[in-house]
Amino acid sequence: MSKVNRRNFLLGTAAAAAQASVAAALPQAGAGADAEAEAAGKKRRPNIVIYHSDQFRWDFVGANGLNSSTHTPNLDALAAGGTNFTHAVTNQPVCAPSRSVLITGCYATETGVWHNGLGLREDLPTIATELRKAGYTANYIGKWHMAPGSALLGGGPGAVRPEHRGGFLDFWEASNELEHTTHPYDGTIWDREGNPIDFKDEYRVDFITDRVEKFLRQKQEKPFLLMISQLEPHQQNDLHRMVGPKGSAERFINAFVPADLTALPGDWHEQLPDYYGCCEAIDASVGRVRKILEEEGLAENTIFLFMSDHGCHFMTRNQEYKRSTHNSSLRVPLIFSGPGFESARQLQEIVGIVDLAPTLLDAAGVAVPQSMKGRSILPLVHDAKARADWRNRELVQISESMTGRAIRTKDWTYCIADPTGAAKEPTSTNYHEYQIYDQRNDPAELVNLVGRKEYRGIADGLRDQLKELMAQAGEAEPEIVPAKLYP
Repeated sequence: MSKVNRRNFLLGTAAAAAQASVAAALPQAGAGADAEAEAAGKKRRPNIVIYHSDQFRWDFVGANGLNSSTHTPNLDALAAGGTNFTHAVTNQPVCAPSRSVLITGCYATETGVWHNGLGLREDLPTIATELRKAGYTANYIGKWHMAPGSALLGGGPGAVRPEHRGGFLDFWEASNELEHTTHPYDGTIWDREGNPIDFKDEYRVDFITDRVEKFLRQKQEKPFLLMISQLEPHQQNDLHRMVGPKGSAERFINAFVPADLTALPGDWHEQLPDYYGCCEAIDASVGRVRKILEEEGLAENTIFLFMSDHGCHFMTRNQEYKRSTHNSSLRVPLIFSGPGFESARQLQEIVGIVDLAPTLLDAAGVAVPQSMKGRSILPLVHDAKARADWRNRELVQISESMTGRAIRTKDWTYCIADPTGAAKEPTSTNYHEYQIYDQRNDPAELVNLVGRKEYRGIADGLRDQLKELMAQAGEAEPEIVPAKLYP
C-alpha cells in the first residue's frame, strides 16, 4: 500500500469511528486550543504516559497467558481494563534504533539512528514536537540513548544537550546511556540544565519512579506527554548480567523456562531468576505510577501505554540478547489504557513500534505529520472492518549483529541477510535468504525452513512483500538470492 493510500486509510470512516469516544471532547489543534476549550467548559486533550521498559519479553506479562511464574498483577490489571496488543513487534530489535522508531514513526534507516551510538536527526518531527505544537508539555525521565557523543554536556555518557532531546523540552531528568552512568543501586542522571541527580542504596527502578512521582505531583497547567524510560530488565553492561532487586533471584530460582530457550544453549539458566525479579520490579513501578495518577485526579484523562523496545533471547540466537528476527527478540508487550482504549480486549493483529507515534497523535486529536511511515492502530480497537482490512505485516531492520531485513506476518517470519556478514552499513543491495519460520506450527522457532523446496512458493511471496516494505521505508530494491540448500 502506498504512503498516500495509508493516509487515506487513516482519514477514512474507520479512523473516524475509532476516535468517536474521544473526539467530541477534544478542541482543535493549536497552541491556545486548551485554554479555549476549558473556557468553553470542554474537557482538555488527554495526557499521555509512555512507560517504556528495556528488553522486556512479551511473554513475561501474565495477561499474555504463557508464563506460569511471572508476577505482574499491575500489568495484568492494565490489560484487563484496556487494550492488549498480543502480537506487537519491534521494527528494530536494539535499544537506540527502536527508540528512534518509537518517537518519530519512521524506520531506523530514516531516523539517523540505525545502530547504537548515533544521534537522532534534528529535522524529523517527533511525537514530542507535534504535541508541543498542540499545547502539550513534553517530559522525559530515564534512559534516552539517542544523542551522539558530541552532543553530550561535559563530554560524558549522560547529560544531553537540549537540541538533541527530540522535542522533550520541558521536564527532563535523564541519562543518554543509563547503563553506563548508573548501577542497580547507585548512579547519576541529569536535569534539563545539566545538573547531576545522584542516588544511592535504592533500586534503580524505584529511583526512576521517585522522579516520576515528583513530576506527577506537580500542578499540570497543560496536558502533558511523559515518557518513562526504565533500564530494567536489560542487563547491567559492565557486570554482564541482569540484576533484580535483592532477594528476587532466590525467589525465582526454579521459575518457568520458555520453550524457545529450553532447547538451545545460552545463559538463560543463569540470568532468568534475576530477569524475573527485574520484571516484577517494573510491574510494581507501573502500579505505583498508576496509583499516583489516580491520587492526582489525572487517571481518567490519561492514555497510559506500557511497552518495550525489544525482547531478550538470552544468547540462544547469537552472542548477546537481541538483534535477531526471532520472537524472543521481536515480540514486545504493548498495552494501552485510558481515553479511546477502554475496550477490555486482546487484539492479535500484527502491529509495530513504528505505528505508536501516529496512534498516540491520532488519539489526542493531533495531526499526524507526513514524515511518519507508521499507521494509527486506534481504528483496530473499535472497528471490526478495520481489523478485517488490516495488513498483518511489519518490516524489521537488523543492524550490528548483521545487516538484515525481515518481514513478520501472522503466519511467517522471512529473513534475508548480507552474506558477507557486514554490519557496518545501514543497508545492503545484496542479500541471501537466511531464515523462514512457520509461526502457526513452530512458535518457538526451532526449525528453520529456508531452502526447502516445498516452501519455495511461500518464500517467493514473502520476498516480494518484503521488497515492497523496504521500498516504503526508502530503501533501494535489493537483489535477494534464493537459498538452495536446506541447512
